[in-house]
Amino acid sequence: MNDRSKELFSRAQKRIPGGVNSPVRAFRSVGGDPRFIRSGKGSRVTDVDGNTYIDYLGSWGPLILGHAPAPVIGALRRQIGLGTSYGAPTENEVVLAEMITEAVPSIDKVRLVNSGTEATMSAIRLARAFTGRNKIIKFDGCYHGHVDSLLVKAGSGVATLGLPDSLGVQPQDCSSTISIPYNDIDAVHQVLDLNRSEVAAVIVEPVAGNMGIVLPAQGFLQRLRKLTREHGALLIFDEVITGFRLLYGGAQALLKVKPDLTCLGKVIGGGLPVGAYGGHRSIMKWVAPEGPVYQAGTLSGNPLAVSAGIAALEALKKEGVYAKLAAMTASLVVGLKKAAGEAGVPVRINSIGSMFTVFFTETEVRDFQTAKTSDTERYARFFHAMLERGVYFPPSQFETGFLSLAHTKSDINATIELARAAFREVAG
Repeated sequence: MNDRSKELFSRAQKRIPGGVNSPVRAFRSVGGDPRFIRSGKGSRVTDVDGNTYIDYLGSWGPLILGHAPAPVIGALRRQIGLGTSYGAPTENEVVLAEMITEAVPSIDKVRLVNSGTEATMSAIRLARAFTGRNKIIKFDGCYHGHVDSLLVKAGSGVATLGLPDSLGVQPQDCSSTISIPYNDIDAVHQVLDLNRSEVAAVIVEPVAGNMGIVLPAQGFLQRLRKLTREHGALLIFDEVITGFRLLYGGAQALLKVKPDLTCLGKVIGGGLPVGAYGGHRSIMKWVAPEGPVYQAGTLSGNPLAVSAGIAALEALKKEGVYAKLAAMTASLVVGLKKAAGEAGVPVRINSIGSMFTVFFTETEVRDFQTAKTSDTERYARFFHAMLERGVYFPPSQFETGFLSLAHTKSDINATIELARAAFREVAG
């Protein structure tokens, strides 16, 4: 039953474009009406009609401790009593910056911002200023926020400049962006050679999470690091999703590759809106007021967000946290694969750490093109079959599922059993 959600969605569509404040929430990829959430606690969310779901969205990644975790809620309560925003520096900004720089191998200095989009936008501006170059290389299927210059799709060849991927983005805004296939190091080599001394930076999700989970091929990131150095371009890791999610120091700590600049978000705010970008002090000293690259934000370093972030990171520093998350995820993946196999439904499940994606395809998924071989209609049926059984998976084939420390073995076992029935339902 979801009468109240239907009513709210109808009202929302009259006042909010598409009825939602971020497109994927509208369920356009899977059909049907979105469920309006009333509350979350631990591993579960409850909608306005009273339906409760085991949640594998986790607010798209930041809720690694689960919903309403005691440390974060406690920190927020303490801060609310002191005020919500001052437009002036606070001690906790310094504490969070110190925690980030101590944890992330590539970051000596960090600037806090309000979103992942703001972080990537600022990092690219900084890279262009630092190198004195203009062109940017990105990868097909990697999303770096709704920045005009990054909302592009690849042209008909590795050296073709990007075309706008959204109305309202002018061709000149993204004419300096080149998009090439993820995991294709030969294409990177070719583009850098063709644009010698023109590429300011290569920006990449070290583990792609916006076309579903796609892992970097063996040696891909290492060779990317080598090539960018040889060509004098900066390497930017977009760790908005993976930072403090895959490991305390992010994907770069796990995969042992050190970029020049790193973009963060999600987890470092403990579930509140936040972002950050940072890198070596020789680059970060270009940021105003220390340097000539202007970037500002009234709510940057917001007291609520940094307080929540400190509490979250303190919890994540505890021994065994990431091993526990990885073990639970591995158990879920094994169970889902077995359930799909029993039902005769071809799937590929990519996973790393506490992140996973069930691709409805027989093809190994290693880039955006192979991800698009997925049967999106079958995924939509599977999504709704799970939703009706009380499990909330991502409402798109090309999004990532997340586990939290609040998930239990009982949650995992229940999800597998419910998936067994859902796979049988969509097998025909």
